[in-house]
Amino acid sequence: MDFLTDYHIWGSFLSLTALEIVLGIDNIVFIALLVNHLPAEKRQKARIIGLSLALFMRIGLLFSALWLIGLKEPWLEFFDFSLSGKDMLMLGGGLFLIAKGTTSIREEITGEQKEGYHGYVGGFAVTILQVIFIDFIFSFDSIITAVGLTNNIWVIIAAMVVAMVVMMVSSKFVADFIAAHATLKMLALAFIMMIGVFLVAEGLGFHVPRGYIYFGMAFSLGVEILNMKVRKK
Repeated sequence: MDFLTDYHIWGSFLSLTALEIVLGIDNIVFIALLVNHLPAEKRQKARIIGLSLALFMRIGLLFSALWLIGLKEPWLEFFDFSLSGKDMLMLGGGLFLIAKGTTSIREEITGEQKEGYHGYVGGFAVTILQVIFIDFIFSFDSIITAVGLTNNIWVIIAAMVVAMVVMMVSSKFVADFIAAHATLKMLALAFIMMIGVFLVAEGLGFHVPRGYIYFGMAFSLGVEILNMKVRKK
């Protein structure tokens, strides 16, 4: 029961859950577009079935990522410098998160929207497959972010499950809240970029204690909550 008093575990769990929810809003929006052509009584069922199956797929991808991290033997060697499977995943994942965060922030600033998902059509089974496919596309940044925050697989799985359940039962409320407080989305994207930099450093052999990341995230979130209270006046 030591995990109940371990602030590292709780810090990573709460951070991951919050990031999963905030960053999953785009996923929920696109899925809403996918199921919109179905009869009203089948839309929620399609969302729940599709997202439930997608959750199992994410967990499978997570195990694959953690398996790569366990590969410590050098894969590439350049004179005195070598890269293991873990290093390459950290480097590639970090660069991916930096690119993802930068692109998403630019889209938030410019107001560009992805309209291509309006074209998805099909019957009930086809729609569920499309929901799984869209979630697969959105799962990479989620998984790499999770691996960057903690190596505890049960914490990651718990955060994924909680975030998915929250999005299933309160997707409209969460989406409206994030839309009303757009700076939270921007803050989450900034966290993604920060974790990307951390992963690149890890891949190059520079260890950064995760406690620094948790503190930075908690401090920034605290400042944003104060800003939200000020803006309400």
